[in-house]
Amino acid sequence: MQEGEPRLQSYFSDGTYTKHLSYKPISTEESSRYPAVLTRAQSELMNYNGLGISVLEMSHRTPDFTHIITSAESLLRELLNIPENYRVLFMQGGGTGQFGAVPLNLMGLKEDRCADYIVTGTWSKKAAKEAEKYGKVNVIHPEADQYTGIPDSSSWPLNPSASYVYYCCNETVHGIEFNFIPDTNGVILVTDMSSNFLSRPVDVSKFGLIFAGAQKNVGSAGVTIVIVREDLLGKAYKECPTILNYAVQAKNNSLENTPPTYSIYIVKLVLEWLKNNGGTDTMNQLNNQKSSMIYDVINSSNGFYLCPVDEACRSRMNIPFRIGNLEGDTVLEQQFLEGASKLGMISLKGHRSVGGIRVSLYNAVTVEETQALAAYMKEFLNKHQK
Repeated sequence: MQEGEPRLQSYFSDGTYTKHLSYKPISTEESSRYPAVLTRAQSELMNYNGLGISVLEMSHRTPDFTHIITSAESLLRELLNIPENYRVLFMQGGGTGQFGAVPLNLMGLKEDRCADYIVTGTWSKKAAKEAEKYGKVNVIHPEADQYTGIPDSSSWPLNPSASYVYYCCNETVHGIEFNFIPDTNGVILVTDMSSNFLSRPVDVSKFGLIFAGAQKNVGSAGVTIVIVREDLLGKAYKECPTILNYAVQAKNNSLENTPPTYSIYIVKLVLEWLKNNGGTDTMNQLNNQKSSMIYDVINSSNGFYLCPVDEACRSRMNIPFRIGNLEGDTVLEQQFLEGASKLGMISLKGHRSVGGIRVSLYNAVTVEETQALAAYMKEFLNKHQK
């Protein structure tokens, strides 16, 4: 076997092994066409750090995985300047799992067992619905036929007896993003940052808890990052499942059960990439630049492209729009999607609940790729505008 050759070992009962899988690493020329993180992951898939095995095979109790998870936490603390009195957890269940975990851990912080939920779209609405199972939920924004903005904070009927105030920082379906941190008059603030996590700097100290599914900006599906203030631990309902109990997970350094090891490894690689590419300040500049390109095309299209979201809270991560009118010309929209697909631009179809087109501009999307999409939008406009 050549030095450095990837291998996957299969052990027999007598302790011997045979190499039963192999792969051809991508060449240097090929790697230039792939993102750095994917290239690194591919190169280490079968042989991590010279161990002769993959992270996929690695026990979560080994020193090698301990190094991976502690490195990921250290990088995250550095990138977000996380204060020492906060714990970083790597959990499973996605954002939806946290819809239950948050009230199970925090609803009982005060005797009234209630919480305020600022509902501005699909995901905060789902979170509020789940929380109703565990206490009283005060919905700040009444249910709307179509979410297009954030209610004026002066109109929020916040409950001073609430255990916490919850909001979704960026609503992927409706394209609404908070560009400010809500003032809760001292009540603990909880936020779902799944879709704009690490897309810009954030003052962690303003929050009691932040959670984010990794799959948008920080890695692959399977792991959810939770940043929680230490004084909030240990207050969970007795009915809270162990796997969702923040205090248990913190005590065991996210290793109470087998964590999503490979997803955490990918998070580590992404965090290294972020650190080496300017961190959250640079991501913020790039995300503002990318989103401005697309909004500029929409705003200058004389109504051919229409974004229903109030300009003050238009998302930099997810830009929904319709073609032709606010209900959407389905024929034109299908032609738009088909034309984009031929150019290698995929996943532009709007969420099934709202339809239309949705442009997602997460950290991994480059300025050049955004420029190509903007050029295609202009070309399609010139071809079809009456």
